[in-house]
Amino acid sequence: MAAAFQQQIFALDARFNAYRAPGNPNFKTLYIRRRSQLLRENAKFKDIETIKKYINIRSQLLQRRYGVQDNISISSSSSRARSSSKASLAVDEVSGSTKKKNDLTISENYAFTGVHHIFDQHSDEVSVVKFANNDRSKLCCASRDGTVSICDVTATPPRVSVVLEGHTDAVTDCDWSASNELVVTCGLDGALCVWDVARRRRLREARDQLAAPLLCCAFQPANNNMVIAGNARGMVEVLNVSTGIYPRGGSSILGGKVQAIACESSGRMFWAANDKGVIVSYRTSGTGALSKLRRCCVGGAVTSLSWSPWLARHPALLVSAADNSLYLFRITDREGSLSLKKRFETVHRSHSVRSTFCPIMSFRRGVCVVSGGEDACVYFLDIEGHAGQPVVNKLQGHASAVLGVSFSYDESLLASSDVSGLVIIWRRG
Repeated sequence: MAAAFQQQIFALDARFNAYRAPGNPNFKTLYIRRRSQLLRENAKFKDIETIKKYINIRSQLLQRRYGVQDNISISSSSSRARSSSKASLAVDEVSGSTKKKNDLTISENYAFTGVHHIFDQHSDEVSVVKFANNDRSKLCCASRDGTVSICDVTATPPRVSVVLEGHTDAVTDCDWSASNELVVTCGLDGALCVWDVARRRRLREARDQLAAPLLCCAFQPANNNMVIAGNARGMVEVLNVSTGIYPRGGSSILGGKVQAIACESSGRMFWAANDKGVIVSYRTSGTGALSKLRRCCVGGAVTSLSWSPWLARHPALLVSAADNSLYLFRITDREGSLSLKKRFETVHRSHSVRSTFCPIMSFRRGVCVVSGGEDACVYFLDIEGHAGQPVVNKLQGHASAVLGVSFSYDESLLASSDVSGLVIIWRRG
């Protein structure tokens, strides 16, 4: 319970950080990092009533200092009730007994104990964050400042291992190869780059066939020599990164601006979506040739696609759309046809907000997804729970719209990024 209130204190400072020293962004970042450090150092303080009083007094002082009304004050009764339902993952503070994972409610499973670290190496929005495959230590961040950073999250202290420079405009997407040896990035400069992470150098750069900005990219899971990309002129294309050649038959016109790609684990099929709300499934051959399969439409520009086998029972596709919606589709056949299962309300209208499935689902009482939001919050939604109350937790630590979200493979860490360029690593348990 105390951990939830520590998070509220940090959220309060993060919200007012937008008004603190507006002409000095470096000071604002330094201030919020120091506040996070102080909260970690005092994490053992568990006098709940004193913490509640502190939150109320600090909120009033900050409102008077900056002349801003805190309309979504975390000290409200509804917020207190929501926060008090969050318990420590390891300890039941009421009974003092240790709970087994199977005994925890889904809210308790996703009750984060606080901020692990804050990265501020980027000067513009970080639109994408991605943990490496089966490796909780490596995190890739792609930014509109034209750089890509690789962070060592589990080092003491966490650090930026390398900043990859080579794009001449905003970087819009990134992806790890299966072995985590390579990272592919794309950007508004029309460049598709493949990087050797260990050697910290660019192995290949290929230009878009139409000289158009590239908005999304992904390694083909079964063959990392192939990269799938989408551009701002509606083309989905496959690149052979070994040769730097776009194979014959490896391009298809989807229309609009292709903003999101998601592949199934076998690599035989993937989905691409555009800013018109159109989602199309594709089949790929061993040579990289594409076959267009099925088409589906949603009510707004699609900014994110995420695939999951969903315990191998019902493969599913999670779709973030800029009509304040998060769509959950069931994949009904081998041609990638989509059947709408549920729609959730989100705060998503103008930014490229992303969402993803939580990677571990087997022992929980529900199935969760996590999504960013333009209200500066990170949301956890139970997609199999009560339809009227899907939100099981909400992280409040950013001061601007949250764009990217990524879980480590073991769910011990969650990364979230925002429009200001801040990346927060949240610690669970």
